Amino acid sequence: MTLQSSIATLAGKSSYWFLHTFMGGGSSLPGKITTKIDPNVLKDLGENYDVIIVSGTNGKTLTTALIVQVLKEKYSEVLTNKSGSNMIQGIVSTFLEAKNPKKGEKGIAVLEVDEANVKPIVEQIKPKMFVLTNIFRDQLDRYGEIYTTYQKILDGIKLAPDALVLSNGDEPIFNSKELPNPQVFYGFADQPADQNIKADPNTDGVLCPICQHILHYHYIIYANLGDYFCPNCGYHRPNLAFKVTEVAERTPISSKFSIDNQAYEIGIGGTYNIYNALAAYSVGRELGISAEKIKHAFESNKRIFGRQEEIKVGDKDVTIILVKNPVGTNQVIDLLSTEKEPFSFVALLNANYADGIDTSWIWDGEFERLPHMNIKQFETGGQRYKDITFRLKVAGVPADKHQIQSDLEKVVADIPNLPTKKVYILATYTAMMQVRSILTKKGYIKGGVN
Repeated sequence: MTLQSSIATLAGKSSYWFLHTFMGGGSSLPGKITTKIDPNVLKDLGENYDVIIVSGTNGKTLTTALIVQVLKEKYSEVLTNKSGSNMIQGIVSTFLEAKNPKKGEKGIAVLEVDEANVKPIVEQIKPKMFVLTNIFRDQLDRYGEIYTTYQKILDGIKLAPDALVLSNGDEPIFNSKELPNPQVFYGFADQPADQNIKADPNTDGVLCPICQHILHYHYIIYANLGDYFCPNCGYHRPNLAFKVTEVAERTPISSKFSIDNQAYEIGIGGTYNIYNALAAYSVGRELGISAEKIKHAFESNKRIFGRQEEIKVGDKDVTIILVKNPVGTNQVIDLLSTEKEPFSFVALLNANYADGIDTSWIWDGEFERLPHMNIKQFETGGQRYKDITFRLKVAGVPADKHQIQSDLEKVVADIPNLPTKKVYILATYTAMMQVRSILTKKGYIKGGVN
């Protein structure tokens, strides 16, 4: 370790200690301080770790958490950025927080990494494995279209040609580029492959990456994910090493399914989260963890902060779900459609840098499905409350069941007065963080944000 790196690490660890001892936390500031002193400090911080990088548009946080849970069946310590701070400062903070591995041993780290930060991180740390979840249109002001986003990830992957690339095989773009890396694919194989269908016209990523013809499908899981093939040039889904072979039951709070014909259950709803579990299973199997131990890991899984988190507020069962793009939002709406009890629906829209400043994506969300659900009360809020309020009005939400509250403090204060026991809050990233902060101050969340 160089003198510059040593000074940077000392400053970062000191700031981390101060923030967590006296200020209740801080996920990225120690990393900002450390990288200001030594921009290349990750080279030293990460040299004694086998690193797994998880990236893609949706599902990074839960996939990372599930992988960690699985790896704990084999490893006593697994380093991870559990708060979801996934840019380079947050990654540095994660290493600053960690205990150093024993002399002569290597630790293991599972890192959620923002798509645009894969290359800068791999320039300093050479990972053992990349796990790719999906690529959907998201934050166009930051990433551009899906092809640009994927290229950002590829630019990092190519810097580590020996690393295994474990990808969602149902995502057409992930099989479109030749890579020097070994590749393994996972996906769904729970339906007869005897159809010849096309995705809905408004779906992104359905042009063949080779010849630009419209892709066809033997079956579609959601959006552009499924058993795709091109009738023009023959491009098709690769062979899957790990497969979901059955989806047995879906509820808002649980999913029962089979992978490679063995039954599993996770305590979280949504087809998209079955993909996340499949990715974690695939990592575990690649690293020699038995199917039985993975089953045990899934059964001990807890809700992951802020992505789909259950919180008790008085007598209300509140679920906070992160939304940030049309595909993810539509999957959450699909999850809500499985709710059998009446519920209240709260939508909070911010447009800060971390959310994406362009909110036009809400018009591609299937909010028209909401008035047909058993929703007793709607509420909208956040910095861009006018946008989300108007969107729900156009979707057909009745005015007499819709209250508007821009102030998030008042949104939280309203929760005990909502007419249903169950409350679902859909929030963009910074709105989610603000609501969690308010709930923490009021004592509804213990421990705050790590």
